[in-house]
Amino acid sequence: MMKRILFIAAILGLVSCSLPTRAPVASTSWMVAPERTGAALPTRSDLWLKIGPVTVAPPFDAKSLVYRLGDQRYEKDFYNIYTVIPSEMISNAERKWFNQANIFSATVGQGNTFFPFYTLQLTVNEFYGDYRIKPEAVVSVEFFLSAATAGKTNPLIGANRYTKRVALKDNTPEALVLGQQQALAEIFREYEVQLSKYAANLPKPLGQ
Repeated sequence: MMKRILFIAAILGLVSCSLPTRAPVASTSWMVAPERTGAALPTRSDLWLKIGPVTVAPPFDAKSLVYRLGDQRYEKDFYNIYTVIPSEMISNAERKWFNQANIFSATVGQGNTFFPFYTLQLTVNEFYGDYRIKPEAVVSVEFFLSAATAGKTNPLIGANRYTKRVALKDNTPEALVLGQQQALAEIFREYEVQLSKYAANLPKPLGQ
């Protein structure tokens, strides 16, 4: 009996050693990072603007690219992912864009500990590739500008929503990321005009 067990174990060992080894499938990382070009806008405020939390609605809040294949069917691509989660990626792009716009004396991120007089929060409602009819990048964003003011029950200065659809040259992940980047740049470009209008008539900061 013992010899039989040893023989079977030896055969299994030879079989396992002869199985081909497969390298693990590596995921490809992408970054959506729109770059602002052109001259800065006129500075409207000598105070700082703080970029508040960026909220991304599910199922677009994870690192995987998301494809819409039907009216109720969304699919995540676990082999093509964003370098960081979308909320961090978009927050960094937003801070950099509006800092370069120069509407406020500076635009800073959440890591700063100073008390913000004005805060810009952003909600991403849609962030995916739509492949139901023709390939399109879909990005939908809401901006909420608020102020810390004395004697004001509603600190909200303005709320604005933008949706962009960008046709893709093909159905590759690279085309989708480039389309999302273009859509986000178009949204930022439109909103900076609105933000400049808000900044030209801001309520007085708390204590002033």
